[in-house]
Amino acid sequence: MSIQKVFVAVTIVLFYINNTNAQTYITEAEIFATTNQAVGNITFTNSGNLVYSHHPFFAPENRVMIMDAKTKESKPFPNKAWNTPRDTDDNYLSNVLGIRNDKNGIVWMLDMAQRNNVTPKIVGWNTHTNTLERIYYLPKSSVPKESQPNDMVVDTKNGYFIIADEGIGNGGDGTNAAFIIVDMKTGKTRRLLEGTRSTLPEHAPTIIEGKHLAVNGKDLLVGNDGITADANFEYIYYGPLNGTKIYRIKTVDLVNEVFTEAELDSKIETYSEKPNNGGMSIDTAGNIYLTALETKSVVVILAKDKRVKTVTKDKNMVWPDGVSYNHVDGYMYVSAAQVNKGAIFNNGKDLSTKPFYIFRFKPIVNGVSFR
Repeated sequence: MSIQKVFVAVTIVLFYINNTNAQTYITEAEIFATTNQAVGNITFTNSGNLVYSHHPFFAPENRVMIMDAKTKESKPFPNKAWNTPRDTDDNYLSNVLGIRNDKNGIVWMLDMAQRNNVTPKIVGWNTHTNTLERIYYLPKSSVPKESQPNDMVVDTKNGYFIIADEGIGNGGDGTNAAFIIVDMKTGKTRRLLEGTRSTLPEHAPTIIEGKHLAVNGKDLLVGNDGITADANFEYIYYGPLNGTKIYRIKTVDLVNEVFTEAELDSKIETYSEKPNNGGMSIDTAGNIYLTALETKSVVVILAKDKRVKTVTKDKNMVWPDGVSYNHVDGYMYVSAAQVNKGAIFNNGKDLSTKPFYIFRFKPIVNGVSFR
């Protein structure tokens, strides 16, 4: 055999070995920071500092924190007073998971209440003036007993908050999952598509390392959960946590008060397949990023062909929850909340371990901010 043929043969073998052992995901996950308490969702100030919720399942003392992106030092957000319950009024943060920023520098916090006897609300804090922007209260007509407002889109183009309600509050089983629509101008709220085909959980239990996520021996099935909007707020993408499909609907249709529930339902598209997922984000090319709870990873639904690909993963990415894009440094950030290790799912014993991680990774193309 000639030297040239030997070289070609060796090259082919090495190529095969390298590709056989190659990573099965698109990009590495980088540990950005660690915390002493579980991080739920993450958003950013206009200067790129992280604002994040402590996951409510662990009953944190401080509900929301802000982390300096350079020093990685954290303190209560917007301040300690807003994180301190009191009897004189309910202008404090009780139970926050969903959190978003907007193009005007306002961080919006979705307080699902439940932990204290207060009214569920959306609290907007202006990070430019360091003052309260506005509170939108969510009445019982829109947030009934089994409601659990989880995450939201802040649609400054059309003027609405679009909230995904999981339907698992106060012992709920997900059958009342829905949307809550809040008009930014008037504060009017409406509850839509409760218990319908695209908001209901499927019987697709969350299974992590062979163990079902269950309460008192019954699988927890979570309804309408992850939600995002494309760069132009044309479509809302969403789906139940326990479910195999992502759905989408035109934003103008979802907020249109003229349509009946049946007419609304007819306008919903089944967009793609998906794993059981928590948070959802999107990039400028329309690729959708989902936190894949069962596989310690983030997957992407490719816009070009709707294939599901693992974009990043890490052994410490236990229950990846929120995923958000930081427009300042060009990274997607994702929390690892360890929710499955919480006491409620482990016979009253908290199995979570410190530290809790915040990861970041580069998206395929630039992400979309201000959702």
